[in-house]
Amino acid sequence: MVGTWTVQRYETTTPGQQGVALSNIGTMQFHGNGSGEKNLNYSVLGIQRDDKLPFKWTWNDGKYISIESNGSDFSKTWIIMTNKKKYQKWKSTDGTNNVQIIELKK
Repeated sequence: MVGTWTVQRYETTTPGQQGVALSNIGTMQFHGNGSGEKNLNYSVLGIQRDDKLPFKWTWNDGKYISIESNGSDFSKTWIIMTNKKKYQKWKSTDGTNNVQIIELKK
């Protein structure tokens, strides 16, 4: 995971409603010491988000990755759907039936 990844796709879906898919919203940089920085800029349902908050990350057996970043939509544990050297696809829920999918590319 160490390195700079482009957030190629960020999708939010609610069952029974049309989802929102955003492309190329910025980058996430993962450092070897478990820290990182986000440089993300996107708009969801008319709400502009500018996420440049630092984060801590933990890789769990290639099955889960946890991102800790106060005040960030990305701060949660993600299920790793695809784990390749230059491509990652993660999925998560926010507890209110909303599903988020993120695709990262190196």
